Amino acid sequence: MKKVSLSGSLRENVGKKDAKSCRAEGLIPCVIYGTGEQYHISVNEKEFDKIIFTPDVYLIDITVGDKTCQVILQDVQYHPVSDKPLHADFLQVTEDKPVKVSLPVILEGTAPGVMRGGKLKLKLRKLITKGLISNLPEVVKVDINELEIGSSVKVKDLEVENVKFLNPANSVIVGVKMARGATATAEGEEAEGEE
Repeated sequence: MKKVSLSGSLRENVGKKDAKSCRAEGLIPCVIYGTGEQYHISVNEKEFDKIIFTPDVYLIDITVGDKTCQVILQDVQYHPVSDKPLHADFLQVTEDKPVKVSLPVILEGTAPGVMRGGKLKLKLRKLITKGLISNLPEVVKVDINELEIGSSVKVKDLEVENVKFLNPANSVIVGVKMARGATATAEGEEAEGEE
C-alpha cells in the first residue's frame, strides 16, 4: 500500500463554531479513532487534497505535535454545492488488527470478446477488502484475458492471499456484452433485469 505523510494540529475546541473557523483558515477538521481514544485534529486543505483527489488508497502517517500514528482515510464529508471537503474520519491502524478498505480495481490483459466486437463493462471500480494492513495490496488486479462475449468475472472468482472480499460473491466486477444499437441495448438490459 502506498504511503504518504500529513501533519495535523490538535483542536482545542470541538463543535460547529470551531469547525467553521478551521475551514475559514484553510483547514479541514478531522477525527482519528480506532484505538479507544479519539483525537480531534485539523489538517491543511492543500495537503489533504493529495489523498482524496486520486483513486489510490494510502497508508497515512499523521504527525500531531511529537506523536505520529498510522491511519487510513475512512470517510470524507463534502459540501453539497462546492464539493469542498468539510470533515474527515481517519481510522488508526495497527499491524495485528484487520481493517476494511475499498481498493481500486485494475484490469489486466485483453479480452478476446472485445476483439470480436463485444463491449467491456466495468461494473465495480472498487472492492471492499478486509485484511491486515501489511497484506492489503495497492490495487485489486483482475485478469480479463479469458473474457469472451457474454462472460464475466465475479467477486467469487478472485483470490488474493490473506485478503477477504466483502462484496457479495456473485457481484459482477467486469464483463463483455454484445455491442448493439442503442435501442437493442436498452431492451437487452431490461431483459437482464427480469431474469
